Amino acid sequence: MKTVLLTALAVCQLFVAYSQSKEDSLPAPAVKISGSADVYYKYNFNGNSTDNKTSFTNSHNSFELGMISLKAEHDFKKGSIVADLGFGRRAAEFSYNETSDKVNTMEMAIKQLYLSYQVLDKLKISMGSFGTHIGYELLDAYLNRNYSMSYMFSNGPFFSTGVKADITFSSEWTAMIGLFNPTDFKSASWSNQKYIGAQLGYASTKAPVKLYLNYLEGRDTVGIQNHQIDVVATYQVNTLLGLGYNGTVSMYNNTRDKENVESSKKWWGSAVYVNLDFTPKCGLSLRGEYFEDKDGLKTFTGTDGGHVLAGTLSLNYKAGNLTIIPEFRLDKASVNIFNKSNGTPVGTSPNVLLAATYHF
Repeated sequence: MKTVLLTALAVCQLFVAYSQSKEDSLPAPAVKISGSADVYYKYNFNGNSTDNKTSFTNSHNSFELGMISLKAEHDFKKGSIVADLGFGRRAAEFSYNETSDKVNTMEMAIKQLYLSYQVLDKLKISMGSFGTHIGYELLDAYLNRNYSMSYMFSNGPFFSTGVKADITFSSEWTAMIGLFNPTDFKSASWSNQKYIGAQLGYASTKAPVKLYLNYLEGRDTVGIQNHQIDVVATYQVNTLLGLGYNGTVSMYNNTRDKENVESSKKWWGSAVYVNLDFTPKCGLSLRGEYFEDKDGLKTFTGTDGGHVLAGTLSLNYKAGNLTIIPEFRLDKASVNIFNKSNGTPVGTSPNVLLAATYHF
């Protein structure tokens, strides 16, 4: 018996040693970790923080923390996972339906979390929560040339939660179609409504041109039917000059009140981006935006409606992964929606800010 036990123990030890050797010889699962952070100081010449009508820069004469992000990505055979977390005020505003305090909070928000599977060479299915496919600008500050955000970005959508299919037709043409929760909700068990989203993309193989036609449709949280059509175009003319364009229109139809003669309302906007890169380290970005809200749905709520013309000039100076952004912005509205520090309503809001972003 003693001989049998010793023999069995020896065999087990050999098996463990072999298993450990074999496991050690296999490559460890690859996990890509990336992240970013941003901070800024802003001064409003009207002397208050209530003049800001766009996202993420709601402050005056104050040093502010934007957001720190940590993103993990892992691919295995045909599957992949992306987990993207944000910490700070920018993340709280992004997840506005999930945070009660968007000014003083430093809490964490799940920016993105989704699983993907490459069903076919040209078909990938993903389920989870994704940054929106609508618009030109992005949540992470280091991905934008202007630090402050446009009116079109600020009026959404920010993200979609659901399932989508990404299709590659050729080296130039792509498409996406998805079924999502109501806009900007990660959980919506209280609603039977779903949104349909779609995108048609074109990236020329002969010229540095990219075109995107985006669509989103569904009933919002109070049952109003919403259709949004969005166009994005970019053209890198040469190493010095790059151009971008974003146009969007969001239409609302009050299907609950059949007798309401003013059941259909909309807001729309259009922005041009001009980027000049004098050197790999130094460049200028000019954004000119026109935003119309004549039905008082968004920026002009509580008024008879109006429009805003906004111009933003940003310098980008890069030192490795660090970017310094001095910025001047002037918003001019058709209605006095801004205010002086003494409460006097005015139609213009000039601002300067100094921001820094870093990514790894």
